[in-house]
Amino acid sequence: MSPLSGSPKFRVAICGAGIGGLVLAITIGKFAGRDIHIDLYEAHDTITTAGAGVSLWRRATEIMEELGMYEEMSYVSTKPSSSSNGLIFRNSNTSEGGHEWFHYIFEPYGPSNMHRQHLVDVLKKNLPSSCTVHFNKRLTKYDNQSPGLLVLHFADDSTATTDVLVGADGVRSSVRKTLFETIDPSIVDPSNIKRYSDPSWTGTLVYRSVFPAEKLSKMDPNNVALKDFMMFCGKGKHIVSFPVSRGTQINVVAFVSDEQKAGVHFEGHWVSNVSLEEVEEAYQDFEPDAKRLLKCSENPSRWALHVVNELPLTTCNKVVLIGDASHAMRPHLGAGAGQAIEDAFVLGRLLAHPLTTLDKVPTALKVYQNVRLPFAQSVARESERTGYMYDFFSPGYHDGTDRGNEQEEREVLKRKIVDQWNWAGEGGAVAEWLKAERQLQENVGL
Repeated sequence: MSPLSGSPKFRVAICGAGIGGLVLAITIGKFAGRDIHIDLYEAHDTITTAGAGVSLWRRATEIMEELGMYEEMSYVSTKPSSSSNGLIFRNSNTSEGGHEWFHYIFEPYGPSNMHRQHLVDVLKKNLPSSCTVHFNKRLTKYDNQSPGLLVLHFADDSTATTDVLVGADGVRSSVRKTLFETIDPSIVDPSNIKRYSDPSWTGTLVYRSVFPAEKLSKMDPNNVALKDFMMFCGKGKHIVSFPVSRGTQINVVAFVSDEQKAGVHFEGHWVSNVSLEEVEEAYQDFEPDAKRLLKCSENPSRWALHVVNELPLTTCNKVVLIGDASHAMRPHLGAGAGQAIEDAFVLGRLLAHPLTTLDKVPTALKVYQNVRLPFAQSVARESERTGYMYDFFSPGYHDGTDRGNEQEEREVLKRKIVDQWNWAGEGGAVAEWLKAERQLQENVGL
């Protein structure tokens, strides 16, 4: 990818070549062509991704259709089996044998499950010619000392300039940190700066692994996790599993939560490789199907799940945050990647809009904030609430204790969990863009 010749209307720097950053570059390129030059800065020496499986729901796949990548995405996706077409919940917190709790049918749209790297590979292939990718560029801070320009400072002591800066640099975002540490005290109370700039540990540890489905099939040919989207629930912990790579692999994400540790500083590496024995030990009281599933784990990793506390704003002047940098959330609704894609699409369309000249960029960024931030934060809150339900922690609902009416309590909790998932089948991302366009037109006087 080579730099543009000619003079674009302005330059956009995107820090972070994750899913959100890539979709943003693609969106700007599709709707602005070569009118906007994009510099995409990636901290590593290649565009890769951490984690394993990812689910995209209707709102996100609608955007992939708009960007012309739906067929490519579908090719690397695995849909829930036709026999179930849903998410199977099990009460698994018993070593003797669990049982199916309920079966949530995905109507009218189910998720597209895929390996995260496969999605990133699709996005990489669709980067526009107006985008220059810079590797080994980890942003440490930015400033606006140069008249009208933002100066970017990187860990290798190099610098660069841009007109517009987008922080797509994840939960530990340097863009977010600089934004709040340098913001006018009249805008944000200085006593809250650390709360906004720094991520917060949830008290949850997450064990992740992807392994060949054949491995589980040989060990346990009738295991419930071989074909279906599964949720194994227990007190203070749960396991999510689903097939990826067109059914040839199984993605496993296992959660262990301690409410008392939420907000406490996490000591040690946020992500580390662990032994299979550690994973098995955490679920020794779970049902046999769940334990055999975990026994197949290969190269398991442990993640200390951190989130971004609710922010009062995500833009200041010509700087803006998207994705995890703006609203890193718990993964219990499978919404994190989708919300980053929605951010990127709405922001990209606004920046590419003919009305968005350089002097109107702050207006466009505030429209993006007004449209996207409230919805993304509501999804983050509901995702947190949903995780408590899976772990029998949710106040006012079944907590795993048998008080003589356990069946009735679980039925009430079941209905509430189903309600939590209703948003996933709804469209809305393209409608959000149209809402944003109307606001942009109103704010520039049309």
